[in-house]
Amino acid sequence: MTDFVTADCGIRQLHARFADAVWRQDATSFADCFAPDGVWKIAGMVLIGRDEIGRACGPLLGRCERIQLVTGQPILEVGDGSAIGRLQMTEFAKKRDGTTALTFGTYHDRYVEHDGAWCFAWRHWTMAYHGPVDMSGPYVTPPDYGAFPGMPEADEPTYVRPA
Repeated sequence: MTDFVTADCGIRQLHARFADAVWRQDATSFADCFAPDGVWKIAGMVLIGRDEIGRACGPLLGRCERIQLVTGQPILEVGDGSAIGRLQMTEFAKKRDGTTALTFGTYHDRYVEHDGAWCFAWRHWTMAYHGPVDMSGPYVTPPDYGAFPGMPEADEPTYVRPA
């Protein structure tokens, strides 16, 4: 069995690498946060593998001048070389047109150790809000997966922000 404290530390470093790659708009480092066959489910898209994730990451991040991610504390269940987790994430974005946006929601994750580091094997974004920073925009009512370790089914779609 993988030591929980070691896994927790490695997974927190993974989240830090993910946030750093977003801040720097580094598609390669972003994609490297995923296992070679990792899955990223976000905004109605299902991206599979580092190559596809990296190709999609550039245009997605490129919509903004800067994106600051604030990650919550992951709730984890650790197995032998794998783990599942849930964490809340907040995103502050300054778009290229000068406007700003706030997004928050929950990531439901499956992690795996790969080449000595923790990676995302599967990452499902459940958005709760996207809109003005003053939170005056419409909220999304995401599905309730119950207490952890409740998670979306593998084939459940993600949701797009309201118009």
